[in-house]
Amino acid sequence: MEHQKSIENFTYSADSVVTLGKFDGVHRGHRKLLARVHEIARRRSLHAAVFTFSISPQIQLGERNSGLLMTNEERAVFLRERDVDLLLECPFTDEIRNMSAEEFVAEILVRKMRAKALVIGTDFHFGKNRAGNPRFLQECAQQYNFTVDIIQKEKDTETGRDISSTFIREMLEIGDMEKVNELLGYPFFVNGTIVHGRHLGHTLGFPTINQIPAPEKMLPPHGVYMSQTLVGGKVYQGISNIGVKPTVSGDSLGMETYLFDCSLDLYGQNARVELLHYHRPEQKFASIEELQERVHKDIADADDYFFPSPESRYLTFGQYL
Repeated sequence: MEHQKSIENFTYSADSVVTLGKFDGVHRGHRKLLARVHEIARRRSLHAAVFTFSISPQIQLGERNSGLLMTNEERAVFLRERDVDLLLECPFTDEIRNMSAEEFVAEILVRKMRAKALVIGTDFHFGKNRAGNPRFLQECAQQYNFTVDIIQKEKDTETGRDISSTFIREMLEIGDMEKVNELLGYPFFVNGTIVHGRHLGHTLGFPTINQIPAPEKMLPPHGVYMSQTLVGGKVYQGISNIGVKPTVSGDSLGMETYLFDCSLDLYGQNARVELLHYHRPEQKFASIEELQERVHKDIADADDYFFPSPESRYLTFGQYL
């Protein structure tokens, strides 16, 4: 995948089918757009392309708080894994913000991205004062020699709501990981390098891996989660704690994960920790011994969650794979 972070001196090398949006989380609604992109790309021998911004315009303009379901790096990896040929991650500069809808179409979509087909959602807007919309693109189609596919929103069958990053953030804020993962279509994850912690877990008999989540990454409530971790080409079930470790006078936010059946030295490796179930909130214990007792219970609860019967230990866990 070609990953461009600037529109300066850039022209793509092939004709493309382009979808546009923020793509925060690359959730089921986004992947409905991507599925149509790939369908058109195969049928018309075009390259699959995504246009997005390096920072959400709503965040840069102060219209909503920061907090991303995916960092830009996670999003790029995710789209690469889904066979996108070009990701144009455009800075939201004053020039872009003040660009008219027609300028955007002519200069960026047609000239730079060589768009021969566009795939957009029903509520897509762009250009200065959000003047561009699906109808405007349809009016431009003949002049600029591209087609326009307008895709209806993907709905959540339980609530009837449109699947959106906003809806997912609401569920993440209350720790409803089952709903978050259903709406995403995959388990919500935190990706990052394994770093050295205080080694308290090892001292207490349950060695853990430690990660520092990216500051722009939105996290669920502080607490303990059933999780599965992808590291070193293997998948491990376990439990994760997100928070500041108040019992041991912690003051910095981190994520600590205990992996079942793993005794490897993993420092410096990249790990993807997927959060499956919110088990309990973070709490401060009266003593290290009380903390140790509670963690052992958490581990036993996680064992029951993943392996409700002895024979299930021999089955591959992967509800969303």
